[in-house]
Amino acid sequence: MARVTEAEQYLLDGIRRGDDKAWSQLVDRYQGRLLTFARARVPQPVDSEDLVQETFISFIRGLPQFRQDCNLETYLFSLLRRKIVDTYRRRGASHVCLLQDVSDGKTQERPTDPLEQRASTDPSVSWYARRDEQLELQRQALAGALTELVDGFKQSLDFQALMSVELLFYAQRPNGEVARILGVSSNQVGVFKYRCLKQIRQSVVRSGGPSPDDESAGREIEDLLTEIWQSQRLSCPKRSTVGGYVLGTLERPWQAYVDFHLNTLGCHFCRANLEDLKPQTAEEAPPVLRARIMESTVGFLKKP
Repeated sequence: MARVTEAEQYLLDGIRRGDDKAWSQLVDRYQGRLLTFARARVPQPVDSEDLVQETFISFIRGLPQFRQDCNLETYLFSLLRRKIVDTYRRRGASHVCLLQDVSDGKTQERPTDPLEQRASTDPSVSWYARRDEQLELQRQALAGALTELVDGFKQSLDFQALMSVELLFYAQRPNGEVARILGVSSNQVGVFKYRCLKQIRQSVVRSGGPSPDDESAGREIEDLLTEIWQSQRLSCPKRSTVGGYVLGTLERPWQAYVDFHLNTLGCHFCRANLEDLKPQTAEEAPPVLRARIMESTVGFLKKP
């Protein structure tokens, strides 16, 4: 999992010292992509701006609790994602999908395979409702296993496998649909999925997690798969890689994979980065929002 970079650490150190310039730089760096993400999820521009402002307020207020076990972009997206879910929950919405619909917005019948189901239609219920120590241990073990799996495919440049696990575990598409999208047989997908789950479970057990033979623990693991993938963005390409895609400078296999991740899988996090990297998008970011963010957050900086 990507942790805080040296550049991000430099900003964080400055912010913790109460440096206004460091905070301003952080806001400037992430405001555009967060706003693009929010605009894609809420109908009213004023709501999306409010959500981004609240995200920065939550970040600065909760900075002492930030464990730095993920990079700043992932953490900020996570904060914003929760606020969007809260907004829909307050309005009575029962379901919030934080991935672009893979199948042209058509409702798909839920798969009968329990490994392709969620504990709830709301992707963040577990995030809020389950906070006991055992679940956190399970979550950490599963996150490590998923990271090991994804990193292995990245290092070997096995993009076919990477696209497969994204569709199976990130987007939760049924085997037949994955086979159709990737141009392989359903049997190949089934065998691949079985091997991945076996590797994940073995990794979980090695790390001290729940045994896959424990049915109740197994269900907990299955319920957490997509939630962990979404919250930690395990397979999302770096912003610089998305920039290379925009410029067409990536090697052909990487260009094809990033195109799949953006336009077939439809990851909203990365599409927010894509739009923010376009010059016209940066110009559209309202200056008044930046002023609002600075005004509402600068008071939380600790002065020496």
